[in-house]
Amino acid sequence: MVDIAVRIAINAIAFVIAVQLVPNVHAPTDLVKFAIIALVFGVINGLLRPIVQFLSLPLKLVTFGVLGFIINTGLVILTALISDRFALGFRLAGWPPGEITLSTLLAALLVALVVSVVATLVALLRKVVPGP
Repeated sequence: MVDIAVRIAINAIAFVIAVQLVPNVHAPTDLVKFAIIALVFGVINGLLRPIVQFLSLPLKLVTFGVLGFIINTGLVILTALISDRFALGFRLAGWPPGEITLSTLLAALLVALVVSVVATLVALLRKVVPGP
């Protein structure tokens, strides 16, 4: 249980960093709303991602891991959609509402890449310096 909570926290921190670095991604300035969005992403990425990755394992092997980036991009888009449903203010190149455009997909892909890099670095640091 503690491992899941740590993974959720790492993903939430990585999400905060990604939103600050990637252009065309708009997050609310209200700290509480931003923390809720980061927590939603952390929960989605911490709980749903392992299930989706397990189910897509054969395709992931065939595509040499590229499918992982597509899964992460989809999870970022899902976070934006959930954020819109609760009026939290997270937008990917102006989406949602409307149609998903190429700039929306590119923004989601860049957020997913930054989240992957930051989460990997934090996880590696966590293994080098073990905590309680």
